[in-house]
Amino acid sequence: MMDNLSLAVVVLGVVVFLLLKRASFVSAAKACGYLKEGALVVDVRSPMEHAAGHPQGAINIPLDRLREGVEQEVKSRDQVILVHCLSGGRSAVAKMQLRRLGYRNVYNLGSLGRAKQIVDRFREGAG
Repeated sequence: MMDNLSLAVVVLGVVVFLLLKRASFVSAAKACGYLKEGALVVDVRSPMEHAAGHPQGAINIPLDRLREGVEQEVKSRDQVILVHCLSGGRSAVAKMQLRRLGYRNVYNLGSLGRAKQIVDRFREGAG
């Protein structure tokens, strides 16, 4: 019986973690609104990952080079930045780092698949 209880606790913990992670992502509707206003989409994966596929118009600033890269690419700390990575974990870290650097409008798009779905659909509809 203890094994089943332990398993239930672990499963519940994973479910809660995934729900909290998902809740930290910007909604698709808000992301589209930001894109309409000129948001910058930043892929924080490695250059090799970025080259293998990314949302339309996304620029690549790898997480390990975020500080230098963002200062070169983003001139205003008020610029809306939508970050993404493979699963949403690195982009969550990037969001925190960028906010600490003073960028006020940073939002996590989440995973590559979600980012492509939102951004590519927006760009195709806006184009």
